[in-house]
Amino acid sequence: MKTFRVAVAASGLGHVSRGIEAWAQDLGHALASRGVDTLLCKAAGNPENEHERVIGCWTRESPQARRLVRRLPQFLGWRLGLGSGYGVEQTTFAWNLLGLLRRERIDLLHVQDPQLALLVQRANRLGLVRTRSILAHGTEEPLDFQRRITYLQHLAPWHLEESRAAGVYKPTWTAIPNFIDTERFAPRDAKTESKALALRSELDIPPSALVVLSVSAIKQHHKRIDYVLREFAAVRRKRPDLPVWLVIAGGWEQDTDELIRYGERCVGDRVRFLVRFPRASMPELYRAADLFVLASLKEMMPIALLEATSSGLPSLVNQHPVMQWMIGAGGRAIDMATEGSLAAELQPLLADDALRRQLGQQAREHCIANFSEDAVVEQILAYYEQILSPAPQAAAALAAST
Repeated sequence: MKTFRVAVAASGLGHVSRGIEAWAQDLGHALASRGVDTLLCKAAGNPENEHERVIGCWTRESPQARRLVRRLPQFLGWRLGLGSGYGVEQTTFAWNLLGLLRRERIDLLHVQDPQLALLVQRANRLGLVRTRSILAHGTEEPLDFQRRITYLQHLAPWHLEESRAAGVYKPTWTAIPNFIDTERFAPRDAKTESKALALRSELDIPPSALVVLSVSAIKQHHKRIDYVLREFAAVRRKRPDLPVWLVIAGGWEQDTDELIRYGERCVGDRVRFLVRFPRASMPELYRAADLFVLASLKEMMPIALLEATSSGLPSLVNQHPVMQWMIGAGGRAIDMATEGSLAAELQPLLADDALRRQLGQQAREHCIANFSEDAVVEQILAYYEQILSPAPQAAAALAAST
């Protein structure tokens, strides 16, 4: 097959820290390192290497985006995809991205921003660009939206089966997970011990402390950071002798400041909030921790959970099929919709060093076997080739692969 050109894009890359942006950055670099003709497109910052491009837009927190959302009638704003700051960001990013896709003659655009994928798909159908867009579905879009997407990458087999059961599945869809650089996100060892301890010192956490880490957007809805705080406070009340600290790292949201104040009230000086913690330092943060917690009840396939398992951290997650699949035998899946369940599971794990080590080793082995960069990127490249292969062979191959 002839060579092809790929663009990986995220409208938040360069100014937002979420799983979407981490995914885009990792995929862009992984493709480029394998010799794939790739451009990584972001909305802010400066190009850090030759395959990066900065595409201007009205970012979600910009005065222009806020002004437009305020001035447009609500029904019209949502109909045009401009009903929120994020919608304005994706739309203005897409408008400027189309020029690059035309100039660079890009064959495939791979994104996790749903509106961006749909807008480029429409431009392709109108003949404005040759580019076919792939949506890696990580934002819990409803089935009515999913059925509008031609090329959709579900991030877990469970999501693909859900679409089959609902009758919206297409033979051009597939299931390929997110991946993680298991060498970069690796457990603490003799070489990395000093950096992990230095980070603890910066956070004013004793070297011998037990550290519970939660990484996600710092918000109440979906990520349920308030639940994590309450459950940790319950552990502290029942086991005040445990030298345990809670670290919450993630992007800023509208209720972040309120959650920080709430955490300081109910947990006191045993909680550390790391807002917009730089991703370059995330491997050290995982290595400075002893246990990972993710309290959301449903996820598409969170990058943070892959980072934690790759780093050899035992993980506590909700008993949802996708998260159970992600941790394998490397943690516990419990009913996090129930008050007290997380605290009840935290106590014995914090008190049992040998069990944490065993679960952490199993977590890393499972991650390497199923979600390593080499294994997953090969699946992505095969999907690209199937999309660009002449029909009807491509449809048949895609149907067989899923």
